[in-house]
Amino acid sequence: MIEVRGLTKRYGPVTAVAGLTFDVPPGVVTAFLGANGAGKSTTLRMLLGLDRPTAGTARIDGQHYAELRDPLRTVGSLLDSSAPHPGRTARAHLRWLAASNRVPGHRIDEVLDLVHLTAVADRRVRGFSLGMRQRLGLAAALLGDPSVLLLDEPVNGLDAEGIRWLRTSLRRLAAEGRTVVVSSHLMSEVEQTADHLLVISRGRMLADTPLPDFLAAHSAARVLVRTPQARRLAELLTAGGAAAAVQPDGSLHVSGVGADDVSAVAARHGVPLLALGTDHRSLEDAFLALTTGADT
Repeated sequence: MIEVRGLTKRYGPVTAVAGLTFDVPPGVVTAFLGANGAGKSTTLRMLLGLDRPTAGTARIDGQHYAELRDPLRTVGSLLDSSAPHPGRTARAHLRWLAASNRVPGHRIDEVLDLVHLTAVADRRVRGFSLGMRQRLGLAAALLGDPSVLLLDEPVNGLDAEGIRWLRTSLRRLAAEGRTVVVSSHLMSEVEQTADHLLVISRGRMLADTPLPDFLAAHSAARVLVRTPQARRLAELLTAGGAAAAVQPDGSLHVSGVGADDVSAVAARHGVPLLALGTDHRSLEDAFLALTTGADT
């Protein structure tokens, strides 16, 4: 369990994080969402003891990170894939991490295989692509078989296969009862991976809610219509109080009424319908609906 209470960080007159309070339970994938500069990375750094809070506390299993005896065996983190020394090999980088945290040596080969780096394990990191560095960072995060994972933009540099592997791995790790926190700006990926959302803006918490509840609250459904009389139907629906907009492809997007209402209006006025369906807008739409204006 991650427990954050009144967490605040100020840099002179600038408040990067403003009194955040939240819990992150095990068993679910929790996504940390916010625009650039919202305070996500600063919050993760305070959880990991890299930045000292101005006020408030951040604890993992009831302890500050600095109090953990073998931190890598409790918390695995990825904040910066450029952290490994470029002159070391991938295996050597993991070896010194394992030695400093009393992690068994056999675990090195296990995580190298897990992130598909076995074939390049003895190459120096300076020759790695961004995606390979990201995989090495994930290997380091998983090295101690931790109960908590804190990952900042973990899909950076990964190809489509790597992103799918990571998505599956995160859900599996959460299903094993681990606490998984992922900070990401890729809304489509979060929508396929996360169970719970923490949404912040200018260091303030805007939402702490399950993903389905967030979508239901901030992403109203639209009715999608295809008809040879799109403009006429749009005028009829607008006159009845709905919002209707003809799209460049000739389809009609309607909000404010349901599909049954659209069908009834069309039937009443003799407008033929070629297709009628309902579409829930994306997480990105919901996020923008909540945060637009919150950053000003």
